[in-house]
Amino acid sequence: MLRVSDKRPCRLEDLPNIGKAIAGDLRSVGILNPEQLAEHEPLETFQALEPVMGHRHDPCVLYALMAVAHYLKCGEALPWWKFTTRGKELLQSTRN
Repeated sequence: MLRVSDKRPCRLEDLPNIGKAIAGDLRSVGILNPEQLAEHEPLETFQALEPVMGHRHDPCVLYALMAVAHYLKCGEALPWWKFTTRGKELLQSTRN
């Protein structure tokens, strides 16, 4: 499931772990392309998505955003669940 790419995606849907629904949610908060997504921290984006996503706002979305941030930084596509532990730590730190 590991993929390394040197080709930069043009659309949100071209990113690993981002499907049509999440891409639409990202657009609704003003993130229109991968370059704009790269400018935001995953936790910041996750928090911005809460009012848009409602009941679909699940911690797995944060983990997917973390996987995408990793991909955008180094080109290595990893499954979102590889970021579960760190994502839980981030969420816990915001609750304290």
